[in-house]
Amino acid sequence: MKSHRLARVSEVVREVAASTILFEIKDPRVKGVTVTRAEVSADLQHTKIFVSVMGTQAEQKLTMHGLKSAAAFVQTKIAESLTTRYVPHVTFVLDEGVKKSIEISKLIREEREQLEADAAARAEQSADQPAAAEGSASTDD
Repeated sequence: MKSHRLARVSEVVREVAASTILFEIKDPRVKGVTVTRAEVSADLQHTKIFVSVMGTQAEQKLTMHGLKSAAAFVQTKIAESLTTRYVPHVTFVLDEGVKKSIEISKLIREEREQLEADAAARAEQSADQPAAAEGSASTDD
């Protein structure tokens, strides 16, 4: 199957899943969910919908359980918008990429602040040393 067709089907699956989760699922466990991407198998039989869930580990686990319960409903909504022979079986996967990128950004920001503080301290120290050297040279005279 051509890759551009798979990409189009994946995008439709992602859009339908995102709107369904956001607007149509009434389960109180499913909250703070962002659909990041969808991967459809080459035979259009299976799809993995990657979601990012904000909150603690326990809240993420509860939300994933709610999404697993709502998978058939999401699959039905996908079937309504696709005109393929098969409707892909939906599986939700927790996407850790967003959380990891936030952590990496935080580490980079902290390191940059530390480097700037070290550079400022060195600049202060080097500014004080010539003054001390000039003061000792004048006392020798």
